[in-house]
Amino acid sequence: MLGIINDRSTAMKHFLGLSAILLFIMAHTNAQINSNAEIQTLALEQNQNIPNNSKLPVLVYHDVFEFGSSADPAKLIEDVLAANNWGGGWRNGIYNFHHYHSTAHEALGVYSGWAKVQLGGDGSEIVRIEKGDLVVLPAGTAHKRMDSGDGFAVVGVYPDGQSWDMNYGKAEELEAAKENISKVSLPSMDPVFGENGKMFQHWK
Repeated sequence: MLGIINDRSTAMKHFLGLSAILLFIMAHTNAQINSNAEIQTLALEQNQNIPNNSKLPVLVYHDVFEFGSSADPAKLIEDVLAANNWGGGWRNGIYNFHHYHSTAHEALGVYSGWAKVQLGGDGSEIVRIEKGDLVVLPAGTAHKRMDSGDGFAVVGVYPDGQSWDMNYGKAEELEAAKENISKVSLPSMDPVFGENGKMFQHWK
């Protein structure tokens, strides 16, 4: 009997220790997020040979990341996104030509500088993004860097293990791309705010 009690006591200590660690991680992560961040939406229809996504708008979370004295803002963004099941990431900029992904949604977290990005192909809106912003692009959305400065760089990630392809707005890509886009499922979580996050007010 004493052995059982001791085992339970040890298990409880381990459980409490793990709980404390988890609470610390959650508190640390939450401290880096602006829960009042404004979300800008941009609805896009097909533009010539670029499909865009008529069902899901582009989402721009302005000033959603708060870096404080973080020595590695890119890692902070990666950690937040990974905790919400957005991964497979990379660090770089945004290409200066129109391109899109037909097999995955994409989120771009800005960890340095600023850029003006055209979303949706020629003639579409140009949006300014800067350090602390997050852009969520539904599958099919064309994006192109028009201008940038101050060492512009982003983290790019994809939800739920989705794999991305590359398309450039060529006529021969369009029909297959539209078929692919129709099969891309909604993410299981908002990249910043989790399972019941603000994304799902706009993506349904």
